[in-house]
Amino acid sequence: MPNGADRPRRVTVDRDGPILIEGPVEVVKDDGTVVSSDRFVVAICTCRRSRSYPWCDTSHRGHKRPPAAERPRPDGRRPHHDTEGPHDGDHH
Repeated sequence: MPNGADRPRRVTVDRDGPILIEGPVEVVKDDGTVVSSDRFVVAICTCRRSRSYPWCDTSHRGHKRPPAAERPRPDGRRPHHDTEGPHDGDHH
């Protein structure tokens, strides 16, 4: 369903893939250039492996991600493991 004034634009986040945005879209890249797409749904790369960045070219499919327990958290810290020492007061 196309975007309209009566409803918000839908963005779908996939942990192991791209961000899907209902189009058309304009993307401002980190160097300030603007790229656009008029496709119905646009896949935005989140792994930065795409040769057509910021558009996803499915390059993420060829790489295995470590299990969630081994990936850094969004704040950059490593996940907490009960076997790695004393707790910081956080009770479960």
